[in-house]
Amino acid sequence: MTTSILLAEDHAIVRLGLRVLLAGQPDFCLAGEAADGPTALRLLTELKPDVLVLDLMLPGLHGLEVARQAARCSPATRLVVLSMHADPVYVAAALRAGVWGYVLKQFSAESLVTAIRQALAGRRYLSPPLRLLDLQAAEAQAAGPDTGPLPLLTPRQREVLRLVAEGLTSAQISGRLGLSPRTVDMHRHHAMQKLGLHTRAELVRFVMEHGLSVQDDLQPR
Repeated sequence: MTTSILLAEDHAIVRLGLRVLLAGQPDFCLAGEAADGPTALRLLTELKPDVLVLDLMLPGLHGLEVARQAARCSPATRLVVLSMHADPVYVAAALRAGVWGYVLKQFSAESLVTAIRQALAGRRYLSPPLRLLDLQAAEAQAAGPDTGPLPLLTPRQREVLRLVAEGLTSAQISGRLGLSPRTVDMHRHHAMQKLGLHTRAELVRFVMEHGLSVQDDLQPR
């Protein structure tokens, strides 16, 4: 039986390598490719592949949000993340979003094949350095009551942070929310100041750790 696979990766050279890798497996069939989050969701809905190989840092829509929405638009698809991020917070967030495999990009290509086959068999696969105890602790922390800094943010600030983490520019966010780019930058600056965040990487980590997603349905304020 042939396994259909959709690739969601924004780097063309990485997609080329993955295409060659999958072609070497006689029972794998490449169903499609996406270079951004919205395209990945559209193809997932149209193609209903057996497996989605997903990078987390996709432009337009963060890979974690693609994973969360995949449960609705193609529930039978098994999700396998291919990422450079080994932080337990990233991995725990991916597992909570329904991911079956988490493969670090610095590992061998065979690791991805193994993760795909394990996912199809209904078994989790994590690259060797990802310690289960760390993941369990991160999941428990994220699942607990919200006693952190999140209540300090207004709903609009939360929404701006989420969109920044998904890779949108200030101009794109202003168009989506009906705000001026200057106002978007102000919301982002004030939010990051409240949270003690200094870089985009810290912002992305915060968004994933605290589960800010499009599911929040935040109202303008």
